[in-house]
Amino acid sequence: MMGGGGGGGGGGGQMQQVAQEIEQMEQEVDAIEEEIERLREKQTDIDEAIEAIETLDSGSTVQVPLGGDAYIRATIEDIDEVVVSLGGGYSAEREQEGAVSTLETKKETLDDHISDLQEEKAEVETEMEELEQQAQQMQQQQMQQMMQQQEQEDE
Repeated sequence: MMGGGGGGGGGGGQMQQVAQEIEQMEQEVDAIEEEIERLREKQTDIDEAIEAIETLDSGSTVQVPLGGDAYIRATIEDIDEVVVSLGGGYSAEREQEGAVSTLETKKETLDDHISDLQEEKAEVETEMEELEQQAQQMQQQQMQQMMQQQEQEDE
């Protein structure tokens, strides 16, 4: 962090800088919260996929999304032919148990990422609280200086 400008400006520039830093941190916390929510939605999608894989049998009829909110009915020929995304644009065919295992691993990776983001959010919030305390102290000092100046002028 850089100090305030020179001269007897009374710390107003420094207060503005602290306020800007707090605002940036608030935006960072919001972005982290949005990312956590997005990852939780992915986890929900994975849970739904796992449930479907575990409950469906060969011969079951399902609705397959085509995009644009359009679906087509299809019959599952073989539940042991599940194509699962591996990430990086790659997919692999897995049998039923392997597909569930792959999805559970993806979910655990998301859990780890969410934990990391929650730690990062806590660190930013702690730093933000420290800055807010610093801003309060600066404000109190300014008030004291103003009162002292007023007393000197009244003499």
